[in-house]
Formats: sequence, structure tokens, C-alpha cells
Amino acid sequence: MGFFSKIKDAIFGKKAEAATPAPVEGAPAAAPVAAPAPVDVAAVLGGMAGADGLNWQSSIVDLMKLVGIDSSFENRKALAHELGDADYSGSAEENIALHKAVMKGLAENGGNVPASMLD
Repeated sequence: MGFFSKIKDAIFGKKAEAATPAPVEGAPAAAPVAAPAPVDVAAVLGGMAGADGLNWQSSIVDLMKLVGIDSSFENRKALAHELGDADYSGSAEENIALHKAVMKGLAENGGNVPASMLD
């Protein structure tokens, strides 16, 4: 499992996918399943233990710490590679960009992310 998946699972929770039973001939069609509501990423993160002592809103290091992932350079570099930055060197600018890339990924996967964390 990659680091982005670990972050996403910590925020969204691990959702067990229920197997859809095969339709029975002659049975009425099943009602369509409603799409899950978007996850309020800021509310979930803000409600985690220790959130008030970390700058998770803009710091990739603090975000990783909050969700229980070692925020070492090696792990941040691996996360950056997962998200398409093959030249990650750990500079402050790259850490800001990495945080935004994580938030963008969360938004693309059903998260409701404040605009301030995306731009």
C-alpha cells in the first residue's frame, strides 16, 4: 500500500466493498445505490487527536504525523513519487506543493477539501 493510500484510508476510513449479489430471474430490480456523501477532510483531520498542536492545514510533515505516518524525507520522497514528482528534494516549496498534491488527490477521491488547501 502506498503512502497516499494510507493517508486516504486514515481520513476516509477503510470501506469494505460489499459483493453485489447476482440478480435472481423474475425478481424486481434492485434500487440504485446512492453515491456516498463527500468526506469533509478538514473536519475529519481537525477532529483527530493531536490536530490542535500541528499545522496539518499546510504542512505535509504535520499532516503525515497527524495520520500516523513517519514523515521522514524518504517517506515524503516516496509519496511525491507516487503523486508524480520524480525530482523531489525536500525543499520548503516542494513540501508545500506535495501537501497541495495530497489535498488535490483527496478531493479527486471524494473528499471535500477547502479551496485554501488546494491553491
